[in-house]
Amino acid sequence: MKTAFITGITSGFGKAFAYRLAKLNYNIVVTGRREERLEQIASDIRSQFDVKVHTLCFDVRDNEACKASIALLPAEFQNIDLLVNNAGLAAGASPFNESDLDDYERMIDTNVKGLLYITKLIVPQMINRKCGHIINISSIAGIDVYPNGSVYCASKHAVNAITKGLRLDLVKFGIKVSSISPGMVETEFSIVRYHGDEKKAKDVYTGIIPLDAEDIADTLEFIVTRPDHVSINDIQINPKQQANAYLVHRILD
Repeated sequence: MKTAFITGITSGFGKAFAYRLAKLNYNIVVTGRREERLEQIASDIRSQFDVKVHTLCFDVRDNEACKASIALLPAEFQNIDLLVNNAGLAAGASPFNESDLDDYERMIDTNVKGLLYITKLIVPQMINRKCGHIINISSIAGIDVYPNGSVYCASKHAVNAITKGLRLDLVKFGIKVSSISPGMVETEFSIVRYHGDEKKAKDVYTGIIPLDAEDIADTLEFIVTRPDHVSINDIQINPKQQANAYLVHRILD
């Protein structure tokens, strides 16, 4: 049985990924910052599926916490076959000249540095075993740049560059490196971006049918169920009404 390590599973994509990989018979290590929710999800997965689940409660922005948590993994969870770097967020949606430096740091520390911290800790055992798969959750913002999102877009452009660089560096070790770049998906993402303003978050999806977390879990499942000799490098997935990062056909009453 394979083991997957998934960051940021207490909502949205991460939660859907955890259930989907358990359904695919992966033992899973699940991480998040909200301990109560993390433990509830883990308990529910154990009750539904015949898999082992190990929880780690820490913030990927804290490199020392990353090191300490992964160092304490039980032996049965130490050989990670699949790493899903899911933890990420957008903070703020203002023009650059009106935006908040604290939001920049939060995005860069989570989306870029957190991904690097975790990957740096997991990759050595993949190299030693000459197998493994890394899937980085990026965004359409890593492909296009849109108004009021320059730093978030920059962070996801960095994720895409890191993904491509990892693929070049790790191919000789038999390690696959993939990315998923979703367009508009309705999760807690916009609520976080708008600092808890649920009306603004809801307005983002006015007049369209957005993707949901299960659509992204379907994409993840497709990638991980290919034969060993097949590597799905990058997938961009949008709702039908979205052409790119800023052109959306809204149908309004």
